[in-house]
Parts: sequence; structure tokens; C-alpha cells
Amino acid sequence: MTEILQKKIPHNPLEPQRLPGIAPLAVSDWLTPDDAFAAQLAERERLLAAKRDRVLMLDESGRAAAQELLETVLDHLYDGAREEVTRADGARVDIDWADPLGSLCRITQQDFCLLQKPEDAPEHILTGAVLCFPASWTLSEKFMRPLTAIHVPVDSYDANLAARVQRLFDGVQVGRPLWRFNALWYHDAALHQPRSANAPRPKPKAGQAGFLRSEKQTILRLPRTRAVVFGIHTFVLSRADVLGQWAQAGGSADQLHTVV
Repeated sequence: MTEILQKKIPHNPLEPQRLPGIAPLAVSDWLTPDDAFAAQLAERERLLAAKRDRVLMLDESGRAAAQELLETVLDHLYDGAREEVTRADGARVDIDWADPLGSLCRITQQDFCLLQKPEDAPEHILTGAVLCFPASWTLSEKFMRPLTAIHVPVDSYDANLAARVQRLFDGVQVGRPLWRFNALWYHDAALHQPRSANAPRPKPKAGQAGFLRSEKQTILRLPRTRAVVFGIHTFVLSRADVLGQWAQAGGSADQLHTVV
């Protein structure tokens, strides 16, 4: 399969940060197409056609939130269009309101997870998602599960961090999105990399990996349904391009090799 790579990342993916690493995000920066837009959208359409039951899941309890999210994305990227859009790569896409996550899959690079907190529940639950580009996790294992279960088996996700993340999801406000990023070294540049929690991926060191994968992860509150949207914009860069960006930012090769 052809590698789909960006040449640069708008954030510094190797900047040290403490978990959960959350910062405010300007609404205008929520969804930002990049130089891999056309190639990533083509791959998303391919995955939706070939593996729909693996990359898209929606409980009926999440349908209203999914439709509200589709409205929000259309307002943000496509001047409020409701029936048809023309993407940045020139492709025309009909909007199917009966299939809101499928439509979202075809009009933006971002994957989206819908998290809702039922009345009297202690945690948000994953009620829907379109996840074409999983970074070593599997949607079917996380669907309709609470936040704590979703993050198993993340080593650093202890009870203290779980409580902080839940407070963050409880507190995020409409019109004030948040964001964070990660940085993971991979041998393989493939965007679609599902893995079971029982089969964790081999983790190469920075000096041994050919590619860096970084996700811009955003958290947004929808005003009507009050659902929380977790957005994932995936960047994959070759090692050479990472080295170039790192050098421009003033980082040393020794520092680069310490990031895994």
C-alpha cells in the first residue's frame, strides 16, 4: 500500500509534556486540513467501503449527537452546507443525514469519538465513533465502554489520571475546545493499525523507527446534546522529515533519540 505522509506537523510532536497535556484551542483551529488531505480522504473512503463494520459504530443513543456533530463540521468547514459539499481536493460528497458518521468520514481528515454521560453515570461512555486510523487499538473493544475501560491498558492511566480526565470531560465548555498531542514511533507508516488490547504493538526506539506518528487530539462540547467530541487528526512523517523539523526547532539528535 502507498504510504500517506505529511511533510510537517503544525505542532512540535517531540516537545516534552506531562499527562494529560491539555491546552486551550482556538475554535478556528479545531479542524485544519493539511498536505495529506486528498490521500487521507481517499483512504478513508476505501476503508469505509471495505471495513465499515470495523471503522464505524453508532448506538442509537448517540444518533442525535452524531447529527449535531455533522452540522457543526459542515458549519466549520463548508459554510453551513447541508446537502452536498465540495472537498478541498475537488471531490463532491452528498450528505446523508441517516448516516452522519459515514458522511463525516468522507468530508474531513479527522476521526471522531462521541462520548456521552448518562444520567447518574460516573463516567462518559463511547456511544459512537468513526475511527479509520486507529493507533494500535480496536473500536469494537471500546464501543459502549466508559472512559476508564477505553484507556486500558495504557500504563500511565492510573486512578488519579482517570479522575482528572473525567473532570476534564465534565468541565469542557461549549465554544472553548481543548487539545493535546502525542508522539509515537512506528516501523510501519500505515494509517489503519487496529490492535487488540491483548496484543500490544512492538515499540521501537526512536533511533530504530522509520516513521513518527502524532495525533492532534481535540475535545469539544456540543451545545444541544451536550455530548463531548474527541477528535483525532493523524500525522505520519518519515524519520528524515522529523529530523528536519526537530533541527529547525533547535533540538539535538541526542534529545531526539530519548523520545520513544
